[in-house]
Amino acid sequence: MVDELHAQRQGKKKPRTYRKVARQKYLLFARNRRPSRKVIRQAVKSQLGFVGRNLKYIEALLLEGLELSDHSKKKLKIVEKLYQQQLEMYENRVHSTPDRIVSLDQPWVRPIVRGKSKARTEFGAKVAISMVDGFARIEKLSWDAFNEAGTFIESVEKYHRTYGCYPERVLVDMIYRNSVNRSYCKSKGITMSGRKLGRPPSDPEIRRQQNLEERAQAGERNAVEGKFGEAKRRYGLDLLMARRQDTCETSIHMVFLVMNLAKRLRLFLFSFFKNLQFCAKNFFRTLVGSCENFGKAAQI
Repeated sequence: MVDELHAQRQGKKKPRTYRKVARQKYLLFARNRRPSRKVIRQAVKSQLGFVGRNLKYIEALLLEGLELSDHSKKKLKIVEKLYQQQLEMYENRVHSTPDRIVSLDQPWVRPIVRGKSKARTEFGAKVAISMVDGFARIEKLSWDAFNEAGTFIESVEKYHRTYGCYPERVLVDMIYRNSVNRSYCKSKGITMSGRKLGRPPSDPEIRRQQNLEERAQAGERNAVEGKFGEAKRRYGLDLLMARRQDTCETSIHMVFLVMNLAKRLRLFLFSFFKNLQFCAKNFFRTLVGSCENFGKAAQI
């Protein structure tokens, strides 16, 4: 951006940006596999100094009447917000801030802490889905982290608007089993999977039966997790190549649309071949019966 603005000036000295020094300091820090807190703060402080200096240069050049391109104007707003966030975290000695920017090209992407062994933090959209008869439907899609339990009541109401009745039972994860959702299910006559609140029964046989039922329900609910695995493994949900926010969201919806269409096609083919097998069996039975009748007639 400094180069773009300076190209519009004539016969004036170009501001110092120290870009080579900033790059060298970054590479020196990046090679350190286990940096201490002191080293991290020193590296962040130096990079903030370089960026802050350049932002002041850009502000001064803009006051001279120079103009940036539309793309550079959008990128400048993102850089200014990113600089303020990092400066605030550095001064307050914290490691989080609201709507933290982690990508200049995709500023809407947020880090979501998952705590998995492979990757503790994931970057991308968070999707809550529901499944009915093997078909998945997106209930909520957001680039910010959210509590899935808050989408439960709305999902059940969507089911009621679609099918005209409430489900007989719902198979949910442990995070959905809060008091609000339990009270809602009780008021609507819906059976929620999982262990009930309170002390377990003293009778060991009843407790054993409840554990078996809970394990069976958890096995049925694995279809939801399997649907995510299918989307990532076969339909590319784990690696979205779109750059814009709307195209990324469209790609996510298209993945679930194609999965549901593939499910519908499998059901259609299963029904088709089943009917074909039934017709073939009846045909051969009729043919064998006709042959037997012909043999009896010949004997007579």
